[in-house]
Amino acid sequence: MKKVSVIITTYNAEKTIARTLNSVLRQEGIGKAFTLELIVIDDCSTDDTLGILETFNLDIQQFFSTPANSGGPNKGRNIGLRHATGDYICFLDHDDLWQPHKIRLQLKAAEHVPIVTGSYSTTNTYTGVHTQAENLEMTRFFEPNETFLKKLCKEKIDVQNTYLGTVMIHRDLKHVLFEEHFGMLDFDWTLRLFEHRASAEISAHVVTRVVDGSNLSLNAEYRKKDYYYSLMCLESFEKRYPREVALALKRINGSRARYCYLQGNMPEARKYLRKAMPGMKETLYYITSYAGSQWVRRNFPVFG
Repeated sequence: MKKVSVIITTYNAEKTIARTLNSVLRQEGIGKAFTLELIVIDDCSTDDTLGILETFNLDIQQFFSTPANSGGPNKGRNIGLRHATGDYICFLDHDDLWQPHKIRLQLKAAEHVPIVTGSYSTTNTYTGVHTQAENLEMTRFFEPNETFLKKLCKEKIDVQNTYLGTVMIHRDLKHVLFEEHFGMLDFDWTLRLFEHRASAEISAHVVTRVVDGSNLSLNAEYRKKDYYYSLMCLESFEKRYPREVALALKRINGSRARYCYLQGNMPEARKYLRKAMPGMKETLYYITSYAGSQWVRRNFPVFG
């Protein structure tokens, strides 16, 4: 019988962790189609997360705590990867939820490829808005490097979803570790994971991603780290994939420009627009950065 290791990282998750753990423990086929290895790594929580985890001590096969808060989940994910003993490995954030069929459906595709992802829905607990994913029981297969090349050049159209909570990998890939300097970013991990490898995506809704009003994607410090981190990642691929990296640089600068525009920092927006891919939208952003930006920001989705 196959074993599936599930790596969950926690930090101050007293409000969500019980629900998250239960979504894993309610997976269809546990003990019949596969066995479960639950690995939890806490990043020095200061609330009652540890107390709640204690109530699940019979279900958690391996528990670790970082020696000091690492500022993000990546250190914990690496601890989990190093200790995972399953045939397949999955990841889950402390506030996301799995659908009961997640592992069962992905194991079918995992017989053919080493990486399987799936569709996800999003629930914003601050606004109450729920975005529902398609829920079709079909599988799309991707050739080796197909997903990698699209992710490398920051393509958004017709590309495989790689949201971490949906990812299942074969144990042969557990050596692909996350960066720990920034602690929360996974662009380079995704690239290193998918390079030269085939993969599959389950069209069924397998994860509910839970977000709150803090919206990390708009946080200034996070955006700065994400920008420079992305540039650093691309350097290691530039010689092998010059065309894709050149395209990625333009798209990354375009994204940075739109963020600065949204924040009202027009000199910075223009600086990055000059490095971005030329197009009608970029031209209009550049012109309105001198006059009319408030109207644009009120009436159009500039960033996101």
